[in-house]
Amino acid sequence: MDPVIFLAQVAPAPTPAPVPSVPLAPVPGTATTAFGGQALDVSFVGMFIHAHIVVQIVMVMLLLASIWCWAIIFEKTLRLRALRKKADNFENTFWSGVSLDDLYDRVGTKPNDPLASVFASAMREWRRTLSKGLAQSAATRANLRARIEQVMTVTVQREMEAIEKRMTFLASTGAAAPFVGLFGTVWGIMTAFQGIAISKNTSLAVVAPGIAEALFATALGLVAAIPAVLAYNKISSDIGRFGQRLENFAVEFGTILSRQLEEST
Repeated sequence: MDPVIFLAQVAPAPTPAPVPSVPLAPVPGTATTAFGGQALDVSFVGMFIHAHIVVQIVMVMLLLASIWCWAIIFEKTLRLRALRKKADNFENTFWSGVSLDDLYDRVGTKPNDPLASVFASAMREWRRTLSKGLAQSAATRANLRARIEQVMTVTVQREMEAIEKRMTFLASTGAAAPFVGLFGTVWGIMTAFQGIAISKNTSLAVVAPGIAEALFATALGLVAAIPAVLAYNKISSDIGRFGQRLENFAVEFGTILSRQLEEST
C-alpha cells in the first residue's frame, strides 16, 4: 500500500476552531432572570400593561388627576397675573382724579375685572338712589350707605367665588392622591403574592416585576399630590391677597361716596 494513502487514512481529521459565543444583550426596559432568560417588561408602559386591572384603574385616575391639576395651576397662575394687571390699570385711572360719573360711564356697563365690578355695583346703587331723590334725610342717607356697603360686599364675594373655582380639586388631589396610590400598591402586592403562591417560585426575578408595578402606583400618587399641594398653597395665598385688595378698595370707595353724600346735603 502506498505510504501516503496509509497515513491519510490513519491520521485524524483536524478539529475546527471553536467559535466564541456572544452573549445576547437584554432588551432595553426588561429585567433578566439569573439564568439569562427574559422577564417581564419593567418600563413605565410595561408595568402598566402587566398590572392588575384594579391597579391600572388607579394609575389612570392618578394620571388624569395630575393632568387636570396642572391645567388648573396654569389657568389660575395666568388669570391672577391678568387680574393684577387689570386692577393696577383701574386703580391708576381711579386715583388719577377722573370724575366718578365719567369713570362709571366708561366701565360701568361692562366691567372687565373684579375691581371695576365692585366700583360699578356701588355707583349703580348710588345713581339709582339719587335719581329718585331718596337721600334727603339723615335716615335715607344712612340707608344708602348701608346698601352701598352691602352691594360691594356681595360683589366681592361673587368675584372671589369665581376666582377660587376649582381650587377644591387641587386640595382634594393633594390630600387623597397618596392614599389612592397606596391602595393601588397594596392591591398590586397582594396580587404579586398570590402569583408567587400559585407558581411556588420565590426568586427575586419573579417577585420584583409585580412589586415594581405595585410601587409604581404609589409613585404616581406622589407625582399627582406634591405639585397639587405646593400649587394650592401658593395660589391660595395669591388669591387671599387679591381678595384683601378688593375689600380695601370697597372700604376706601365707600368712604369716598359717604363723604360726597355728606357734602351734597
